[in-house]
Amino acid sequence: MKKWKSSLLGLTLWSLAAGSIAAPQELDKVVTIVNDSVILQSDVDGMLKTVRMNAASQNQPLPSNDILSEQIMEKLIIETLQLQQAEQFGIRIDDTRLDQAIAQLAKERKMSIAQLQKMLTSNGLSFTMFREQMRRDMTASEARTIQVRRRINILPQEVENLAEQLNKQNQQGVKFNISHIQLRIDENASAVLREEVLAQADEIVKELKGGADFANLAYSYSKGPKALQGGEWGWMRQEEMPTIFADQIKAYGKGAIIGPFRSGIGYHILKVNDVQGLETVSVTEINARHILMKTSVIMSDEGAQRQLEKTRRAIMAGEQSFADAAQALSADPGSAANGGELGWQTPDIYVPEFKDKVENLSVGTISQPFKTVHGWHIVEVLERRDVDRTDAAVKNHAYRILFSRKFNEEAQAWLQELRAGAYIEQPEDDNDQG
Repeated sequence: MKKWKSSLLGLTLWSLAAGSIAAPQELDKVVTIVNDSVILQSDVDGMLKTVRMNAASQNQPLPSNDILSEQIMEKLIIETLQLQQAEQFGIRIDDTRLDQAIAQLAKERKMSIAQLQKMLTSNGLSFTMFREQMRRDMTASEARTIQVRRRINILPQEVENLAEQLNKQNQQGVKFNISHIQLRIDENASAVLREEVLAQADEIVKELKGGADFANLAYSYSKGPKALQGGEWGWMRQEEMPTIFADQIKAYGKGAIIGPFRSGIGYHILKVNDVQGLETVSVTEINARHILMKTSVIMSDEGAQRQLEKTRRAIMAGEQSFADAAQALSADPGSAANGGELGWQTPDIYVPEFKDKVENLSVGTISQPFKTVHGWHIVEVLERRDVDRTDAAVKNHAYRILFSRKFNEEAQAWLQELRAGAYIEQPEDDNDQG
């Protein structure tokens, strides 16, 4: 699982420390102690400035600094706790792996590394600081993945049951782009407070239906995991969503505002930004046969190639059948016994040179001799067929859904447990003492 990839650049830009965008402040101070680590005011200020810079580039209005600072502080606390776990596990993202991740990130954004550096510089951001924050994000993600995987158990029957539901509903290809606002309520909150939060949720829904910007309201009010991304969860299949989302979103289309609805942690509001339709899975299978000759101390490359050329000419002239030649000559015992036939297969299972041949040969054509890591071959494609693999794909998809769902749920639970068990203190400001 590499969950950091989908939004890593944005989070990394948001997470850059103050040193990447401003000179060190004369009066820095510890604003939060997290176990044996500290969060400085410059860390909060730096991320705040970067969030504002990103929002400005997207013409996205933001709430006050106080509200953003609260969101940023929570992210810094959670990140610090995960990094402490990573240190205990001995997790370290080396430079090679980091460079590969940055190169992949640049590629996905259709940029070269130089263009990425230029973009960062133009926004006043240090590429060195960007690299190190990306390393921190990857390190925290790996620590989280290691811990959460241990908590997940998926039974075969669960996969079968979900796959059956998916087939019945024919929902495996439906995707929703959703955004979310969460208004948190503590378990011990009074009835009066619960009514106040519900009234606030109703007012937010009223504003949304009146045309208010969802992302801006999410920045201002949401306590959900995507608050700093304007509440946007992106594209998800219904079955991949948290259960409380999936239960609500079934009958709604593009543009719908859903909620407020209640869960154990508060009230939720959803917006369906867009919907994509159904899809099926079809693959091309190829039934081919081949003859393999391996080189040795008594059989050179040239000798193997000449022997196969001779055999090919004999088969094409009708002097010998392919099956007889395979049984007599082929060094692949499994297929030789069947006249060289490999059976129906998808080309992806073969080594690249063999895959290229069977994908491009016309049916009934015998190839010229060619070499792979296994030796020298001639191959003939007997038939091609398109096969509906939706059922197998649905089962694979069901497993991924279960894993993703359980991972998201267990990750949130783990982070809450991690935070609840941590020593977190916000020292009083001496200047406020009377």
